[in-house]
Amino acid sequence: RGGGISNDGRIYPHVGGYFPIIDQGMSTIGECRYRQSIPQGSGGRLDINANYGVRREILPRGNRSYSPLQQPTTQQVMIDTISAGPTNVFLLGTHTNFALFLMSNPHLKKNVKHIYIMGGGVRSQNPTGCCPKNDTSCVPRQCGDHGNMFTTYTKNPYAEFNIFGDPFGAYQVFHAGIPITLVPLDATNTIPITEPFFKAFEEQQSTYEAQYSFQSLKITRDTWFDDQFYTSYFMWDSFMSGVALSIMRNGQKLNGDNDFAEMEVMNITVVTSNEPYGVHDGSNPFFDGRPSPKFDLLKGGVHSGHVQTGFNDSFCVLKGSTKGKCQDGYTKEVQGPDSVAVLVAVKAKPNRNVKSPLDREFFDHFLEVLNQPEHTGRFNFTDQFRHYEEIMYKPDLEHQIRGKPVIFDMDMSPGDFLALLYLLKAPMEAIDLRGILVSGNGWANPATIDVIYDVLHMMGRDDIPVGLGKITALGTPDLGCEYVKAIPHGSGGFLDTDTLFGLDRVLPRSPRRYTAENSVKYGAPRDTTRPELRQPLAFEVWQHIREELKPTDKITILTNGPLTNIANIILSDTKAESIIERIFIVGSHLAGGDGDRGNVFTVPSNKFSEFNFFLDPQAAKTVVESGLDITLIPLRTQRQVASFEEVTRSLCTAEKTPESSFAYRVLLSMQKLQKNNQAYHHIDMFLGELLGAVFLVQQSHLNHSITERAVTVSSGHVSIDGETVLHQANGKVVKVLDHLDANAYYTEFAKLLNTKKQSAVVGSFDEQKRMWNK
Repeated sequence: RGGGISNDGRIYPHVGGYFPIIDQGMSTIGECRYRQSIPQGSGGRLDINANYGVRREILPRGNRSYSPLQQPTTQQVMIDTISAGPTNVFLLGTHTNFALFLMSNPHLKKNVKHIYIMGGGVRSQNPTGCCPKNDTSCVPRQCGDHGNMFTTYTKNPYAEFNIFGDPFGAYQVFHAGIPITLVPLDATNTIPITEPFFKAFEEQQSTYEAQYSFQSLKITRDTWFDDQFYTSYFMWDSFMSGVALSIMRNGQKLNGDNDFAEMEVMNITVVTSNEPYGVHDGSNPFFDGRPSPKFDLLKGGVHSGHVQTGFNDSFCVLKGSTKGKCQDGYTKEVQGPDSVAVLVAVKAKPNRNVKSPLDREFFDHFLEVLNQPEHTGRFNFTDQFRHYEEIMYKPDLEHQIRGKPVIFDMDMSPGDFLALLYLLKAPMEAIDLRGILVSGNGWANPATIDVIYDVLHMMGRDDIPVGLGKITALGTPDLGCEYVKAIPHGSGGFLDTDTLFGLDRVLPRSPRRYTAENSVKYGAPRDTTRPELRQPLAFEVWQHIREELKPTDKITILTNGPLTNIANIILSDTKAESIIERIFIVGSHLAGGDGDRGNVFTVPSNKFSEFNFFLDPQAAKTVVESGLDITLIPLRTQRQVASFEEVTRSLCTAEKTPESSFAYRVLLSMQKLQKNNQAYHHIDMFLGELLGAVFLVQQSHLNHSITERAVTVSSGHVSIDGETVLHQANGKVVKVLDHLDANAYYTEFAKLLNTKKQSAVVGSFDEQKRMWNK
C-alpha cells in the first residue's frame, strides 16, 4: 500500500520490505541481489511456501484471511505494538522490516526493551561439507566457513542467510543502541537434530502443535539431499526462542544467564560492503551515480565499498581458492568505533540429566513445552470438522463420448483460473481436458498449484493430472530472477495472484495438494512415507497423456503463460510435434504502425513485448519457430475483450452457478481494485487470458477473422526480449486471431459459465463446512 523509499532517502509509510533496503525503491519491482541465493524449487522456496505440503494437510482453517488493501502492513503492526509499551523483539529472518521501523520511528526506540536475533556467524566453523579422515579424493565444501550459504560459499563463505538477506538492514538494527542478544551459528552448530532426539520427538506428540512440528521435521529429513541430515540440520530458530525465553524468565540479567546456552559478550559489526571503500564500480546504489550518498552515509565509509551483486559476482572470486572473498552479511568481530557490544550465545549447554539419551539440555525442555496441555492448539484440520470426509470427485468416463484431447498450460495468473473454469464447463464430447501443465516462472509462485487442485475439486475433476514445470526460463540459471523480476511482488503482483486477490479461500478444499513426498523411482535419495502423493512434473504428465492416446488421437494445446513447458517438451520428446495437432498461444504482441505498445509495463525499455513471451523469450522462439501448427492470440486482440464493465455485466444474471458466481466475484474485486488504487492499473490485462479458452470452445460463434503472418521472436537483450517481429522473408508462418465480435464473446463466456450442465460438485469451502458439521 503506497510504501517505498524515494531516491532522496525518504521512507514512506507502509513500505513493504520486499527488497533489501539498498535496493528498495518506490515499487515492489526489482532485482534479487541477495534473495537469489535461496533455491527456488524443491528444497527451497517452493517447499518452504507450502511447508512441504504439511501446512495444508494438518493446520485448521481460520476465519481471517488476506484481503487486498485491507491487510495490515508490517510497519503498522510494529508501530501499534511497540507504541503500546516496552516490547521484546525476536528477529528470525532478514532484518529489513524492523530496520525500516527503527529508521522511520526513532522516537519509539525507547520502547524496544531488547532484541533477540537468530542469525550470523561470529567465530563459527561450519561442520558440514567436511571430508572424512584419510579420504584424499574428497574436496571439502563449506567445511570451517563462518557462514552457511551453501549456494554461494564460493563467493561468500562468511555470511549466514538471515543476515545476508539485508546486511545494511542488519547493520541498522545492530547499531540502533538497543540491547541485543545474538544466537548465531556458533551456538546452533552445537545443537544438530540428532537421531536420538528425532526418535524421542516421534514418541512424544501429545498436542496438535507437537504433531505439526514433528511432521514438518520428518518430511524435511525424509527429503534431505544426502545421508547427513543428523549432522547438518540444526535447531536454529527454536533454539534462539528457547534461549531468549529462558533469559527473560531469569530476569534478563546482563550476563544473559539462561538454561540452554553459554553466553559471551563480543564486539561485533555487520559487514555491508567490501574493501576498498569509496571505489564506485556500479554495485552500490547508495553511492554510485549520486551527487551525495543516500541516507547521508559517509563517503569512503564502511558502506561505500563493493556490494555483492549475486551468486556469480566476479569481484568475489578469490584466485587460487574455491572460497570467495566477499563478506557481505558477516557478523564480524571488530574493535573500535564501529563495533557494538553484543551478548552472544556460543555453545548449547549439555544435558544436566546424564542418564537422558538426549545430549542437550534444550532437547528435553523443547519436547516438554511442546507437549504441555496448557495453551495447546484447539484442533487440526480433520478434527476441526466433526464429520470431515476426504472425497475425490471423478466423473464416470467409461461410457462418455470424449472430444478432442486438450492440454492447458498455465502460469496461474488470475485470468488463467477463470479460463480453467471455462474449459471445465465445455461439453466433454467437444473438449476433453486431459491435463494441466504449470509454469513456475510466471505470474504466481509455484506453490499456488494448490489453487488449481481446489478448482478441479470444485468442478468434480479430481481425475485431471497437474504437472509442475520448470521454475526458471529456458537457458537461465537455477538461481536468479532474470525475467520474473519484472513481476511486482506486492499489490497487483505475486501477493495478489498467489491468493487470487484473497479469494482463493472461498474455493472448496481439495484432498490433493502440492507435497514434497517423493520416491527413489523418480530420483529421490529415499522413499518418503507416502510416495504415491508425489507432485508430478509437467513432462511426466505430458508422457502420461501421450501414452493414453488412441492411435488416431492428436493433442490440442492451449497456453496461457510463458512457453517454457512446451519448449521443454518439443526439445525433449522428438515425437511431440507429430502428436500435437494444434497449439493456441495466448501471447505475443504484433505491433502496428501506430506504435501500439506491449504490456511489459515494468521494463520501460521494452516497448513492444507481451509478458508471456517476455518471461521466457527463448522458449517463445523455440515454440513459435518450430514445426507446430500455431494460432497466436496476440495482445491487440486480447484488448478487444478487456473490459471489466462488459464482462461483469454479462455475468450479472438472475440465476448463477457456483462457478459463475466465483468468476463474478473475482472480476468484480479486480475491477474495484483497478479503479481505486494505482498499483492495480495493469490488471485488466488478465482479462485477455480468458480469450484463449473461449475461442477454443466457441470459435464458431465469435464471428472472428484469422490471417496468416510470418513472424520471428527476438531475444538477447532486455529491450527486445519476447518481441514478436513480422518477418516476411525468414519468419515462421503462423495463424493470428485478428478480430472477433466482442459482444458475442461476452455473451458466450457468461452463457457457458451459467449453464447447469457440468456445474460445480461442491460450490465453496462454506458448503464443505456445512457438510462436515452436520
